[in-house]
Amino acid sequence: MWINLAVFVVAVFVVVYLTVVAFSHTPREAYSSEQKYTTNDGTGKLYDLPARIDSKSPDYKDNGIELSIIIPCYNETKRLGKMLDEAFEYLNEKYPGKYEILIVDDGSSDGTDKFALEKANEYNLKPHTMRVIELAKNRGKGGAVTHGLLHSRGRLSLFVDADGATKFADIDNLITYLDGLKEGEAGVAIGSRAHMVNTDAVVKRSFIRNFLMYGLHTLVYIFGIRDVKDTQCGFKMFNYNAVKNIFPHMHTERWIFDVEVLLLGEIQNMKIKELPVNWQEIDGSKVDLAKDSIEMAIDLVVTRIAYLLGIYKLDECGRSSKKNI
Repeated sequence: MWINLAVFVVAVFVVVYLTVVAFSHTPREAYSSEQKYTTNDGTGKLYDLPARIDSKSPDYKDNGIELSIIIPCYNETKRLGKMLDEAFEYLNEKYPGKYEILIVDDGSSDGTDKFALEKANEYNLKPHTMRVIELAKNRGKGGAVTHGLLHSRGRLSLFVDADGATKFADIDNLITYLDGLKEGEAGVAIGSRAHMVNTDAVVKRSFIRNFLMYGLHTLVYIFGIRDVKDTQCGFKMFNYNAVKNIFPHMHTERWIFDVEVLLLGEIQNMKIKELPVNWQEIDGSKVDLAKDSIEMAIDLVVTRIAYLLGIYKLDECGRSSKKNI
């Protein structure tokens, strides 16, 4: 009897292990064209991006860039303008000459890249303040964010959704938290909508949207992220030590990547703080509720189990690693 039970348990483990391996992710390497950017200097010239950050990169050295703003974009000409207007207004007042904006165009077909450069000219940005990176093939929001952060130069880096749903000036609270950490501590500041759960912004959402949202939050809680109530808000800031110890190890490139970011932060005992932000829903979401919710649930389960079983691990070279079998 005990032998049969042991065989059964081993068989179940093997099936689970192989299933997780089959569904696990390996991020694609960047194409050579994706290692370059354009800017608003009127030449159309391609410039080399800074060297890729990895966990072996040296400590941050002051290069004059206080803030890097990473904006993943996929066909965002109708929504990006409002977000950039808010960002420029804040940055030009608080950090003139000390910021960079990386637009990561994730395979758009609507001229998002040209639109962004036109906005840079509208605000008379000095060339190279805005850098537009074009991904030759769509990678998903997580892949675009990761690519941008790994080529950022700022002491602090924020990724923010292109739709302008979050009030940009709320970045102040995130900066204050990270600047309060001890020197050398890796920190993550998370914009959160959890305080808005009973407001019109959430209550007036469709039943199915709220049902799927709460279902995802329940899964996230079950699989180990219990100190963060809103994992999916597209408004997260990292200091340099967090960037170099999280993003070289990322595996997921689509919607659930936020959870992997937090898992990697918790695994490495980073300082993580959830901070309230003002948020409103903006029309034009790229999320397919049914399809993407199923994909997110599967990716969440796979990602958590992959770390538990050692299929995903942090390797010495600072790049994402998946055990081969």
